[in-house]
Formats: sequence, C-alpha cells, structure tokens
Amino acid sequence: MIQLTLGLVAANVLQAQTPASWDLSVEEAVFKALQNNRDLNIQQLTPVIAGAFEQIERGVYDPELYANFEYIEEAASETSRSTGEQFPVEGRDVDAELGLRQRLPFGTELEASVSSVRSISNRAPEQQQARYGLTVTQQLLRGFGAAVNLASLRQAKLETLASQYELAGFTLALVAEVESTYWNFVAATEAIKVFEQSVELAQAQLEDIQSRIEVGSLSQNQAAAAQAELALQQQHLIDAQSLRHTRLYELMRLIYPDLPLHAALPLQATSLPVVDVHFKPEAQSHIQLALQARPEIEASKLLRERDELETVVTRNGRLPQLELFVNLGHSGYADSFRRSVRENDGESYDYTLGFELSQFIGNRASRARDTIARASAEQADEALANLRSLVRYDVLLALNELERARKQVTASAVTREFRAQSLQAEEDRFEVGTGTSLDVARAQRDFAQSRIAEVQARVAYLMAKIELFRADGSLLERRGIKVESL
Repeated sequence: MIQLTLGLVAANVLQAQTPASWDLSVEEAVFKALQNNRDLNIQQLTPVIAGAFEQIERGVYDPELYANFEYIEEAASETSRSTGEQFPVEGRDVDAELGLRQRLPFGTELEASVSSVRSISNRAPEQQQARYGLTVTQQLLRGFGAAVNLASLRQAKLETLASQYELAGFTLALVAEVESTYWNFVAATEAIKVFEQSVELAQAQLEDIQSRIEVGSLSQNQAAAAQAELALQQQHLIDAQSLRHTRLYELMRLIYPDLPLHAALPLQATSLPVVDVHFKPEAQSHIQLALQARPEIEASKLLRERDELETVVTRNGRLPQLELFVNLGHSGYADSFRRSVRENDGESYDYTLGFELSQFIGNRASRARDTIARASAEQADEALANLRSLVRYDVLLALNELERARKQVTASAVTREFRAQSLQAEEDRFEVGTGTSLDVARAQRDFAQSRIAEVQARVAYLMAKIELFRADGSLLERRGIKVESL
C-alpha cells in the first residue's frame, strides 16, 4: 500500500479547536488535504492495482499441483476370430494420476507425475500398473530465453514504478493547488478587512459632513458624494464577503470534503503572506532540477523502457515455434497396487523424444505486432523529448511570473504609501474648506484599492513561488512530504 509520510492526526487537530472558530495555517491545510482528499485516496489505489498485475505475472512461474481420476466401466460383445463365436466382455478401468508442473523463465516446462492404472475384465486377470514419469519441454526458437519470457514481468514492474511516480506527480499538483487556494482565501479575507475599514471611514466621513451641514458650514450637496461613496464601499464589502465564501468552499473541498458548512464558516487563516524579495532563483539550476525531479519525466522513462521490452517480445514472436520434448517413464506391473509399486525396480520403462515445428505462412500478424511495438517505442522517445521541452518551458514561465510578482510587491507598497499621503492631503484640504467631499471619497477609494492591490501582489508572489517549486519538482521535498514507495 502506498502511503504518504505525514505528521499528527488531523482529527485531533480539529477537535482541539474552539467551537466558535478554528485556526488553520497553510502547513495544516496541506496536511489535512493529504489525509482527507478523496481524489488523492483514489489515486493511491492505482499503484496497488499495478502491483497486483505484477503478482499475476509472477504467478505464471508458480508450481502447479494437479490430479486426475477416471473410472471407466464397459459391457460389450466380441467375436472370436478363430471360432466365430460371440461372447460377452465386461471390464472396469480405474486411472489416477498426481503430478507437479512448472514453467521456467528459459522457455522450459517441467512435469513430474505418479500414476496408477487398474484393469479388471472377465476375459483377463486383474492387472495394475504404477508409473513414475518426467516430461521436459523446451522451446528452441519462439519463446526461448529469459529475456523474452520475463519481459511481461519486467513490464509489470515498470508499470508499478510508473504508477508510483504518477502518484507523486498527482500529490505534487494537489499540494500546489491547496497552497494556492489557501492564499486566495487569505487574500479574500484581507479584502474584507480593507472594505470594512473603508465602510467605517466612509460612514464617519458622512456623519462629519452631515454635522457640518446642520451648522451651515457646508451645503446640502456635499452629502451626496459621501453617501454614494458609503453605498459603493458597502457593495464592495458584499462582493468581498461572497468571494471569501467561495474561496472557503474551494479550500474545504480539498482538505475537508465532509465537513459541515456551519463548522467550516468560522475558519481563520493564521499564515501571513510574507514575501522574501531577496529570493532570486537561477534559471539553469531550476531547469536541471526539474529534468531530474519531475515525476512525469521519471514515469515517462519507465513507460519508454516498457515499450522497448515489448519489441523484444514481438521480435521473438516472428520466429517459428520449435519445441523439443522428452518424456521418461518407469512402470511396474502386478495384480495389486502394492506389488505394482514394488515392481518399479524392474526393467519396464518408456521414453519419448521428439520435435514439433510450426509457423504461419507469411506470419503477417506477428510482423504487424512487431511493427506496432517498434513504432510505439519511437513514439515514447519523441514523447519523452517533448516532455523535457515542456518542463523547461514550465520552469521559464514560472521564473518569469515570479520576477513580475516580486517587482509588483515593491511597486504596490510604494503605491499604497503615496495613496495614503494623497488621502491625508485631501482630508486636510476638506478640513480647511479648499477641497470637496467628492475629492475625499475618490482618495479613500484609491487608498482602499491600493491596499487590496498590495495584498494581491504578495499573494501572487507566493503563488508564483509555489508554481516554480511545482515546475522544478521540488515542492514535496521542500514541504517534507515523501511517497514512501519511491
């Protein structure tokens, strides 16, 4: 059974949370997904199935014990050749055989047996035969040698290993998806905080304007812009709350598919979108790492080797079938079973030696299978080369996105600082009567957008970093996760 190396039990972590709310870090989200995700549970069964097929191929060479028993009774009439007189014939035969047979990887079949034959007739005395036999059959052309006979077993082994790499690739993609979904949830949560503060600010601004209107220092028209801004920020807050619920549902689908909705709603993300702007990866090293660590490449190599083994089988299948067989036996005859066994040290023996040759004229089916196998092997070579090219492309795209996100983090922080200064300037102008409430509302809106843009830039950087580690195949190792069978 394929297992993933993890830490504590997820259920205990959940039970430790308070009923009102429960905290979740990005590491815990990944941990719970590896335990509870249904798609991963389904994927983990694939190597189990592949391993079972491997055992089936091994079973071809298991010894086989067999037994035969026959009872024959006959009542007939025969005519004497000398007198022409017809007379009745009654007889009974009992045949029993016990043996052991086994196939060997060299194209050899062995069979050892012990048999007993008892004949009783009204025209002859009872006779019993005890026989020990050994049969050896050896393929000399088609089916000769361990290379061709063990090809199916080796192919099954390669498919088992390939399925394990496919599981690692699925796990790699799942971890990347969970972390990205978690950071999307964090961004949606931070947006709610920004809009809540914007609503409070717009509400305070409206109340301040209304108080000034009441004392006659401002005209009634000044309230319209503040009311519109308050309504707009409330709209944004409604959308942000809805988006957070969507992100929460996406996250729960990955980590807790059976968790009731009322239990999921009080979730609080504890990990912060901390950015290391000094992380500057080197392209060539990540490309080399990807070509060595990406599970898809390893799986593709194994499947390519499997196709090469198929050409060994099909090339051998084009040969004629030439079979050498030897059958050796030693028998004892007597009027009782016990005496027939003792008489086996006598001179009664039998042996058979022969060859059997067969070949289809034209042999088109075998030639076609060989052509298919060779073409499939060439396809596997091309597919592997194409996959390596795609992996390089994935890494370069991830590096480009990471660099863009890194620059956006710095730029968005600068924008947010200047938007804050602009808001303060508009508020000061409004206080001294040189500005309008509309100018303040616009500055508040720009400041809120800049704060959200900064959070989104940080989250985008983290997601770009996750994508880089997924592209170079190092994400599982960096997170301390290992598929144990690899």
